[in-house]
Amino acid sequence: MTVVWTQPQSLVPSSQEDEWTSGICECCLDMKDCCYAFWCCPCFACRTSRRLGQSLCLPLLDVCGCIRPITMSMRVSVRHRYGIRGSLCRDCLSSSFCPSCVWCQMSREMKYRKLPTTLSGIIHR
Repeated sequence: MTVVWTQPQSLVPSSQEDEWTSGICECCLDMKDCCYAFWCCPCFACRTSRRLGQSLCLPLLDVCGCIRPITMSMRVSVRHRYGIRGSLCRDCLSSSFCPSCVWCQMSREMKYRKLPTTLSGIIHR
């Protein structure tokens, strides 16, 4: 028996690029997530990464340096998934200087857009 997991990629079709629904420093909009990210950013990042359909442990690779490639790539992925305007330079700066705020912003965006990422299982015999 083989189990194959597929990950649907929800893209928002639009003719124009959208904006983030909240700013990077608007943690007061969701204090529970803000506190969680502030006190235990690695745990919060892993949970958010999982909700995005990625590996639970992927954000732990960011611990090794001052530039956080995983946080930055996840932010770029969220921007592309929801059609949010931005730049790689801004994603890099935000991810490097305030990673917990970036993870909170991505979490808020997913909640606002209400486009859950789910895994579907297909069993081949």
